[in-house]
Amino acid sequence: LVTSSLFAQKTGPKYDFANEVKIKGTIDEIKMVPGDFEGVHVMLKTSSETILVHLAPEGFLKMLDFIANKGDSMEVTGCKITGEFGPEILAREVVSGNNSLTLRDKKGIPAWAGMKFTSGD
Repeated sequence: LVTSSLFAQKTGPKYDFANEVKIKGTIDEIKMVPGDFEGVHVMLKTSSETILVHLAPEGFLKMLDFIANKGDSMEVTGCKITGEFGPEILAREVVSGNNSLTLRDKKGIPAWAGMKFTSGD
């Protein structure tokens, strides 16, 4: 178990189009998660569940002036994965207010792949 979670931390979760879903909800909470393959996550409250959505590194979202706030409605197209605490979504496209953002390409590769961000400002 330890080995597989360490492996996941090194490679990041893989995007699988077979598990792609579209969900709509309200941002219940915003979490900043440290680490190489982490970043901004939101807890999205839908009509049936509250699910963790992986967005992107904070530096990448700042670069695009993408701001998400608690209480905002958000529509996410993404891949459902099984995370440490249950189902999670790797976001590929996000629409929140007037902001529309493509976070992964047609192959599921993150738009920020190869970019380096420093933590903080």
